[in-house]
Amino acid sequence: MIRAFVNGKIYVSFNPKRTAEALLVAFGRVLYVGSSEKVEKIAQELGGEIIDLQSKVVLPGFIDSHMHLDELGMSLNMVDLRGVRSIEELKERVKGYAINASTTWILGHGWDQELFEEKRWPTRWDLDEMVRDKPVMLSRVCLHAAVLNTKAMEMAGLLDLDSPGIMRNEEGEPTGVVKEEAFELAREKFKETLTLEDYKRFIEDGAKFALSNGVTTVGFVSVEESSINALGELNAEGRLPIRVRAYLDPGRREVSERGMYGNTDILQALKKLGIRRGSGGEKLKLNGIKILADGSLGARTAWLSKPYSDAQTEGYPNISRETLETIVKEAHEAGLQVAVHAIGDATMDMILDVYEHLENVEKLRHRIEHASILREDQIERISKLGVVLGVQPHFIITDWWVLERVGEERAKWVYPFKSALKKGIVLGLSTDSPIESINPWETVYAAVTRGKYEEVPLYKHTPNEALTLEEALHAYTHGSAYILGEESELGTLEEGKLADFIVVDRDPFEVEEKELRSIRVLGTYVGGEEF
Repeated sequence: MIRAFVNGKIYVSFNPKRTAEALLVAFGRVLYVGSSEKVEKIAQELGGEIIDLQSKVVLPGFIDSHMHLDELGMSLNMVDLRGVRSIEELKERVKGYAINASTTWILGHGWDQELFEEKRWPTRWDLDEMVRDKPVMLSRVCLHAAVLNTKAMEMAGLLDLDSPGIMRNEEGEPTGVVKEEAFELAREKFKETLTLEDYKRFIEDGAKFALSNGVTTVGFVSVEESSINALGELNAEGRLPIRVRAYLDPGRREVSERGMYGNTDILQALKKLGIRRGSGGEKLKLNGIKILADGSLGARTAWLSKPYSDAQTEGYPNISRETLETIVKEAHEAGLQVAVHAIGDATMDMILDVYEHLENVEKLRHRIEHASILREDQIERISKLGVVLGVQPHFIITDWWVLERVGEERAKWVYPFKSALKKGIVLGLSTDSPIESINPWETVYAAVTRGKYEEVPLYKHTPNEALTLEEALHAYTHGSAYILGEESELGTLEEGKLADFIVVDRDPFEVEEKELRSIRVLGTYVGGEEF
């Protein structure tokens, strides 16, 4: 099918910023970009369809380089706890949801104890007041902690487990709050109740929701066996509307003396099959593996080089240096891209030490995810290595309390986006959805404003780290394409590339920065087809 999109304002790229009036699409790719007159003439000669954009604005489709497609779909099917201001409000939402819920487990996501009037974490006893006969699991906004009711704690075998991931009260009783490896055990127990069709529904729901927000390609990270099977079936059935670049969990997570990565079955299988970065087709590709090396600042499980400013802990790694080195080396030699989660600067040191022992790191574009606390010396090391960063600017607004965690002395190290760009480091923007909203305009707004209008304390310390609109949009399109190894196919609307684009209600370069988050997507096209 040949289609001509004419009479519009089309942003072909953002660095350099290039615009055109019209776009000619054939067989899913951009055939020609230019004037409406010429594009319309070519389309008429080829018998193509002509679509009048009526002066609307067109942008390359957003590429969310780090998100969880299955978790996004799950979150659309559970009680939303974002913005809850008290434990009492949380309880009321759960109670109202549970009345009509037909599921085996009652699930919720998005609470943040920092917002609660009670100034404490919720407990299993709070949840027991609402639901006793079904397991309840409510994940914190960071997805590194959750609160379970007593039924869920019993089913997951966590009441009698000796684990640092289980919070206890002064009497030594488990409170129902679980972190990191203990949270993973509870999630695994829940996942045992899911079928392949459940995963297919979650992924399809998540994909459609992402598309409705203008996201045309995702870097789907931490993909486990059930989800990769669901992706394969959806792709074979022609039901995968979005482009997916998958990063698999390298092995079953276990609580053992070896940490959370006591088994690497999937990595071994990929090596045996000869699957390398980019294996697959236009819709679905396998890029590599994702490793969770530490936790979150919100749960104080991110690993810092010095103790938190508001607690007597430095956090801790989720993987030993030796295990990380073994997995990364094997993946690198197999031609697989590695993406490693690093929130704390001590974790960053460990990862960079491991990457520095590899040859040609930049060839596979090994990634570091989040890079929340990033020192100047680490920026230098990343630049020299050619490592790329997958970052989530909206964390700046969501984690408005971050200065309490790290103190003013370390403020300049928190999400130093501009400093990284100045050193030539490629950034790919993302949301970590469902941790943050999949809506790209919320992310762009956060990257440009850094919480200025919300009076986020970090802004006063780091206004120089705000990105320009051009930088943010470039990082969210070409930058994300680059870190996925797709810059020759995606990220701009240049001739020969895949025709993934969106139509929006306003020109982002003609609105006040405060209005960026209110831009709306009117249409999303993947390969020139509207979804």
